[in-house]
Amino acid sequence: MPRKLDFGPDGIGACARWLDALDAASVLVVTGPPLAALCGPLLAAVRAQGRRAELWSGIAQEPHVDDLARGIAAARDCGATAVVAVGGGSVMDVAKLVAALADGTQAIEQVFGVGLLARRALPLACLPTTAGTGSEVSPIAIVQDPADGQKKAVISPHLVPDAAFVDPSLTVGAPRAVTAASGIDALTHCIEAYANRQAHPLTDGWALEGIRRIGGSLVRAFDNGDDLAARTNVALGSLCGGLCLGPVNTAAVHALAYPLGSDFGVAHGVSNAVMLPHVLEFNLPAMPRRYADIARALGADGDGDDLEVARRGVERIRTLLARCGMPLRVSELGVPESALPRMTEAAMKVQRLLVQNPRTVSAEDAHGIYRRAY
Repeated sequence: MPRKLDFGPDGIGACARWLDALDAASVLVVTGPPLAALCGPLLAAVRAQGRRAELWSGIAQEPHVDDLARGIAAARDCGATAVVAVGGGSVMDVAKLVAALADGTQAIEQVFGVGLLARRALPLACLPTTAGTGSEVSPIAIVQDPADGQKKAVISPHLVPDAAFVDPSLTVGAPRAVTAASGIDALTHCIEAYANRQAHPLTDGWALEGIRRIGGSLVRAFDNGDDLAARTNVALGSLCGGLCLGPVNTAAVHALAYPLGSDFGVAHGVSNAVMLPHVLEFNLPAMPRRYADIARALGADGDGDDLEVARRGVERIRTLLARCGMPLRVSELGVPESALPRMTEAAMKVQRLLVQNPRTVSAEDAHGIYRRAY
């Protein structure tokens, strides 16, 4: 976990004070073009401390290795001694890798995988502007490798930021589509961490709390982006999901969602949304009691045997997806049916997640899930 974890208002002010205590001579603020104006107060506060502060707003989509290279160049150009991410998961993932690799000791190709990153070169803080990925507290960063077109993960305790400032008011400006997609991503983190072969009691509490808060407030946040109480609940639920990613991580929903993003440019949260109910239906027989717990956390009727209750939970999820304008079928995403075999092949390569799924997923199973989802 980050050594500094701050949840509440004035996240920008709290981050500026943290940087002051850190005595960072030059700060690189990483963000995306739509959020550049939001970073103004942070840049001004850091400069008022007599420190150099530079903005790099080069993240406009789900990140690629090329984006990372540009971010590292920006850090070197300003002589950065600290990195701050202000944005959603893509921004935070790139900033985490910029901070890790800025000194050139390792190249990104050397650290794809688990535990291969030797160190992080620069101090790092994150201010999330979406409630979804939980990247501000996770040891994970995902980028797309143009060498083979696949999304690849770097997983290391060195990627956990030094400080995370989760200010729900920073999510108020998120568009409805982003609110929905990021919220479903966070909900998926919680669900997959609770129904997981690596689940354990500590993360169980975080996961169920996240499910309750997101399930009970996402529609309100989607309908009225200015509803700060709803935004706060979803942000706290997202944080709970993020805290599950290090100890447990996700499973087959994410594994089968990745090819939709890497091959067809579908946003990560949307990819998860379209796969979520179909993977859960496949998984239910393997952990009916845990899926029943999830259903009750979502507000489903808890009477009956576990499998019956669990099925009600899947229906609650379908209702939530529809209510938030999420697609329910892969065919709605412009994906040709002929792509399903190569998507299956790509998904089966994500064994780091598939091995944790409650039910073993063969290539035949994965293809069947895609066909049912199509």
